[in-house]
Amino acid sequence: MSRPLPSLNALHAFEAAARLGSVSKAAAELHVTHGAVSRHIRSLEEELDLALFQRQGRGLALTAAGQRLRDASTAAFAQLRDTVESLRPEAGHAPFVLGCPVSLLARWMIPRLERLMAELPELSLHLRPQEAPLNDGLEGLDAAVLAGEAPWPPGWRIHPLAAERIGPVVSPGYAQSHGLASDRPALRGQTLLHTLSRPDAWARWASSAGIDPDDLEPGPGFPHLYHLIEATVAGRGIAIAPEPLVANDLASGRLVAPWGFHEVSAQWVLATSVRRSDPRLEPLVAWLKAEFAQ
Repeated sequence: MSRPLPSLNALHAFEAAARLGSVSKAAAELHVTHGAVSRHIRSLEEELDLALFQRQGRGLALTAAGQRLRDASTAAFAQLRDTVESLRPEAGHAPFVLGCPVSLLARWMIPRLERLMAELPELSLHLRPQEAPLNDGLEGLDAAVLAGEAPWPPGWRIHPLAAERIGPVVSPGYAQSHGLASDRPALRGQTLLHTLSRPDAWARWASSAGIDPDDLEPGPGFPHLYHLIEATVAGRGIAIAPEPLVANDLASGRLVAPWGFHEVSAQWVLATSVRRSDPRLEPLVAWLKAEFAQ
């Protein structure tokens, strides 16, 4: 006779703690006490006669057995949740909620929205602007598009879309009046603009372009990319910006990129919760990759 499964409550508590890397976070997610999660994990270890966690400094680390059980239990609970959700009558008509930074939403997603709806008609998309940092569980979202780099929150599954490329952009008038030549970056003494959310963007670009970051003196910062671009178009200085978000300005001639764009360590990704899967996700990832490639 096959042995029965351990308590599902114990497995659920272990899965949450292993995925989140914290008993306290697991307790908050499951709406139980810290002690309840600890007792479930202890009873599971006793039943399996295996150590699933080991102390590492002031935190916990999974053992090899714990890693195997985490992978299996996370996948199993995700499949169970998805199946139950798919059985609900309204599941097939629920909108797909996609979070986007405000600048990406306004300057990249919305201009492509009509084409997205035409090419993925089964995707009832709801776009949600994101100003604040996203939390570990991506609560309220099915997925989020963003630029960043590892380490990612433990509760996220990352779908890479494209390497991030950034570069200096400037108005044609500013480039002409300041004698900016395309064959060599001449940035010493120039007014270098940036967004407050990316204060290190100039240094990152300089390193990728083979320029000593210490030779640059970043100037005024702006709270949003929209303000940064409009200040640049008005001739206030040279801005550093992601290529996809200024592509239309370059195409229209409002801005020029005298020294091109360089890849940095960050990348554009689609983030989803490890606890969820959705059949609409794969076509969306493919569509986003194709659009970024253009």
